[in-house]
Amino acid sequence: MNSILRFALLAALTASASVSAQPAQDPPITIDSHVDIPFNYMGEQRFDAGRDTRLLVDLGKMERGGLNAAFLVIWVPQHALDAAGYAKAVQQATQKYDGIGHLLMQYPDRIRLATTPAQLMANHKAGLLSATIEIENAYSLGHDLHRLDAAYDRGARSVGLVHVGNNDLCTSSLPDTEHGEPAMNSAGDKGMSAFGQAVVTRANQLGMMVDISHASDNCVRDALKASSAPLIATHSGARAVLDHPRNLPDDLLRAIAAKGGVIDAVAYKEFLKHDPAREAAEKKLQDAIAKQAGEKEYDSDADDYRPEMEAGMAEIQKHYPLATLDDYVKQIRHMVKVAGIDHVGLSSDFDGGGGITGWKDASETRNVTAALRKAGFSEADIGKLWGGNLLRVWAEVERHAERP
Repeated sequence: MNSILRFALLAALTASASVSAQPAQDPPITIDSHVDIPFNYMGEQRFDAGRDTRLLVDLGKMERGGLNAAFLVIWVPQHALDAAGYAKAVQQATQKYDGIGHLLMQYPDRIRLATTPAQLMANHKAGLLSATIEIENAYSLGHDLHRLDAAYDRGARSVGLVHVGNNDLCTSSLPDTEHGEPAMNSAGDKGMSAFGQAVVTRANQLGMMVDISHASDNCVRDALKASSAPLIATHSGARAVLDHPRNLPDDLLRAIAAKGGVIDAVAYKEFLKHDPAREAAEKKLQDAIAKQAGEKEYDSDADDYRPEMEAGMAEIQKHYPLATLDDYVKQIRHMVKVAGIDHVGLSSDFDGGGGITGWKDASETRNVTAALRKAGFSEADIGKLWGGNLLRVWAEVERHAERP
C-alpha cells in the first residue's frame, strides 16, 4: 500500500474515531457503489447532472444530502451473443463513457474522477465530489478481452460480470427462461465460461474490482475460485431475509467475506419487500405511458422521468408503499451478522430502480446514517459501512495488481 493511500485511510479512521463524540457529524466518507445513468446522460438538459433534475442522483442532490462519491454505471442490456449484439453493446457502453466524460469536463469545480482510493479521499478533502466508473454487464466488452484494458484506461475500476439474462461470461441470477435459458441452480446452469475466467484474471492483473452482483450462485462460486483478489457485490441483498434470486444466500455472504470482499446492501424495493400488487400496478402504469407515447414498449430512458410517470408513481405509493429504511436496516443487520461488519457496505441502485421510503434520492443520504445510528451501529461501524470497507477492498485489489 503506497504512502498516500495509507495516509488517506488513516485520516478516515481517525475521523471516524472523533465522530463518536459528535453523533450529528457526517461519516468520514459516504460512497454509493451503484448509481445508474441514462444513455443520453449529459446529452440533453434533463440529464445534465449539474442542474436540478428528475434524476435521483445529480450534483446538487449529492451536495445537499452529504453523498461524497458515486460509482456511475456503464450498463447495457443483454442482446444476442453474436457479432451484431456485441457491436451494439460496445456502442451503447461508449455513449455512457462519453456522458461521464462530459460531466467531469463541464463541472471540474464540483466533481472529479477517482481511479484510486487515495484519489477519492483527496477529492473529498478538497471539498469535491467523486465519480468512479463501474461496468455492469461485461457483455459490453464485445467478447474481446482487450476492451477490458480500454475500459480501465477510460477510468473503469469495477467490472460487473453479468446482468439479467446469461451472457458470454457466466450465467445470471435471473436467466431468460422464457427464451430457453436454464433456471439458476438447475442442471443447465454452467456458471462461469472460459472467457469469464479470463476477464476475472485480467481484472486482477489490472487492479480492477470484480463485481458479482447479478451473477448466478454457480458463477459466484466460480469467481471466488478464479480471482486472486477479494470480490465485491456492488448492489445485492440477503436471500435469508427475502427470498429473491438477486439476493445472496448466507453461504455466499460468508464465502465473499472469507476472501476479504465486501457486499453492498442495496436499497432496491423488490429485494427488500415482496409486493406483487405494486409490481402489477407499476407494469400497468408503464404500459399506459408507452401507449400514450406511441411506443411498442416502455422505454425507461425516455419515460422514467416524464411528469405523468412521476404522478402515477406517487399515486401507486399511496396504495402500495415502498420498503422503508427499517426494512433496509433489517437486511443490513443480517448481512453484518453473517458476513461481519468489515464486509458489508451500502448502495442505492438509484436511477436503476432503487429508492425506498426515507432514501428516495441522493438528497436523503443522511437519513440512512440516522437510521443506522437509531439501530445502534457505532460511529466507527457506520464509517465502515458507508465506504471504509469498500476502500479497504479496493486497496487490496490494487495491491494484488502490483505483484509480479
